[in-house]
Amino acid sequence: MDEWYWIVWATVRSEFGDLPTVEQATRVILRLVLAVILGGILGYEREMRGNSAGLRTHMLVALGSALFVLVPVQMGMPIQDISRVFQGVVSGIGFLGAGAIIKLSEDREIRGLTTAASIWLTAAIGLAAGMGKEATATVTTLLALFILSILRMKKNNQKPPRA
Repeated sequence: MDEWYWIVWATVRSEFGDLPTVEQATRVILRLVLAVILGGILGYEREMRGNSAGLRTHMLVALGSALFVLVPVQMGMPIQDISRVFQGVVSGIGFLGAGAIIKLSEDREIRGLTTAASIWLTAAIGLAAGMGKEATATVTTLLALFILSILRMKKNNQKPPRA
């Protein structure tokens, strides 16, 4: 019985051995948590505006994007190969963004383009965080928040053109 226990324990330890040092674990946790926080900031803004893709969607998009590049980086994959991962994420996220776009045929109005763009940008922010470009991801999030909230306020305060 004791032998069986140690075999199982050794197997479990080896399967969870992808973060062997505190430094590596801290790096992975920091990148993933930052991606979630930054995605959450944009998602919160979208949710407060009543958009269908809100807090959880943006957090998951950022987290997934970060993970898609973090794992190849951990494996030591060359940057040329990681660029193909970027291409796949960018293409795939387009389908998710397309789901946020609604065409109202009776009004000939299209809605959801800004939310689709924010999903697309959130994926890019997650990719940056996953690659260890935390400052770039943070600055981009702040710029996006400015665009989504401050510029929207200016748009709403504009007076209609005179006829």
